Amino acid sequence: MPFNSIFSWAMKKRVHQIELFKKYPLEVQKEVLMNLLSTASRTELGENYKYDSIASVADFKGRVPLYKYPDLKPYIDRMLSGEQNLLWPSEVNWFAKSSGTSTGKSKHIPITTECLVDCHYKGGKDLLALYYDSHPDRKLYKGKHLIIGGSSELVRQNATAHTGDLSSIIIENLPMWAELRRTPKKKIALLANWEEKLAQMAATTIHDDVYILAGVPSWTLKFLERVLEITGAKNILEVWPNLELYMHGGVNFSPYRRQFEMLMPSPEMNFVETYNASEGFFGIQDRPDASDMLLMLDYGIFYEFIPNSGCSDDEPNVLDLEDVETNVDYEMVITTNTGLWRYRIGDVVRFTEVDPFRFVVVGRTQHFINCFGEELMVWNVEEAVKIACAKLGCTVNDYTVAPVYASLGKSGGHEWVIEFGRNPEDVREFGRVLDAALQELNSDYEAKRSTAVMMDYPIIQVVNSGTFYAWLAAQDKLGGQHKVPRLQNDRKLIEEIVLFATDNNWVIG
Repeated sequence: MPFNSIFSWAMKKRVHQIELFKKYPLEVQKEVLMNLLSTASRTELGENYKYDSIASVADFKGRVPLYKYPDLKPYIDRMLSGEQNLLWPSEVNWFAKSSGTSTGKSKHIPITTECLVDCHYKGGKDLLALYYDSHPDRKLYKGKHLIIGGSSELVRQNATAHTGDLSSIIIENLPMWAELRRTPKKKIALLANWEEKLAQMAATTIHDDVYILAGVPSWTLKFLERVLEITGAKNILEVWPNLELYMHGGVNFSPYRRQFEMLMPSPEMNFVETYNASEGFFGIQDRPDASDMLLMLDYGIFYEFIPNSGCSDDEPNVLDLEDVETNVDYEMVITTNTGLWRYRIGDVVRFTEVDPFRFVVVGRTQHFINCFGEELMVWNVEEAVKIACAKLGCTVNDYTVAPVYASLGKSGGHEWVIEFGRNPEDVREFGRVLDAALQELNSDYEAKRSTAVMMDYPIIQVVNSGTFYAWLAAQDKLGGQHKVPRLQNDRKLIEEIVLFATDNNWVIG
């Protein structure tokens, strides 16, 4: 059978399976949980909690406690030393090193064969299946797939175990069907030095016929800038005329979309979002014109949810999937085929639909500002930046926000450090539009800003191009899933970043 026919048959078969879990989500999720418990029943944790006698979701929730990373760290440290069969029965030889942007400390997330095959690689295949379902006339299999991965080298921990960036682990273990169409060569994709890899990737891939581009938006832009610099092209389609799909994730795409559209000026260009973290592959944008993602329910991940108002409680109210509602913020709890059991990942999502289950990511439990009772979440600032950029015709490369503490006779507020891609004509007006958008989006912020007694106008500090890149380089966090934290409740990070700017321009409201 010709390759094209096999490919088309496989995509159609998978779309049918996705339709089944959309129709029977609770049944699929219960089956996932029971399979996880059965598989891990003879592990150390499984025997501690007698997984083999758990017969229902209620039993599972009543017997197994919630975990955060520090709770699982003793097990993971033992696994890094070579012990096996602690959290998961199959041999664990790979550990994804998280970006650790909020604390500077890295986590090591176990990556199992089951996780790679049934979650991460399955997610990649499903993205193509859903894309073809929406665009049946496309021929993506004819061209190359360019993945912009991380810069972390794979570090040997013992005779068999390695740690590294998730994207490096994925590339190192890619199955043959994925390796056939990928570019650049593995030895370049796995280079530890980001600057060297960027240069070699650009120099070698400009001669390929690239149809698909994938990566975190901020790092993808850096790569595309290098491609244009080398080729002298006016836009990326002059280099890769058949490019039609950009798969992105890791950060909100809205502030970057205008720049990508200028770089890829074609009505045939499509942008698809995924929600893929070290802990698992959770969601795919399954509708071309929507901003939400479909929750993927058959990847070996069982989901629970904590209403965000209860994220810090000692005994939070943990809901099953069937109990979630739209327009409510939930902290996500996952049980996975990596051996993470009832794990509080720290991401906050909001469901836009529950039939099927579609959602948007609104932030993290640790990434918010609440110094004055404003309770500002990541999704608030991302949406406000999008509004301000659209209204004033500017673009933003990166930014971060921190509190300005109140002092005697002076109100507190927020300070924004922003690196623009295209500057607004009037930065002061940008600050006013941003402030107005935040008040429209967040009633707590509006209440504190209404009289400027509790909170004064935001301070906008414009820094020169390359400031955030220089800070990330100093932290050894170039490429991959590394990103700048948007919100903090103290000034440590924002003051660090400003030190890397050669020129600053402060504008108050």
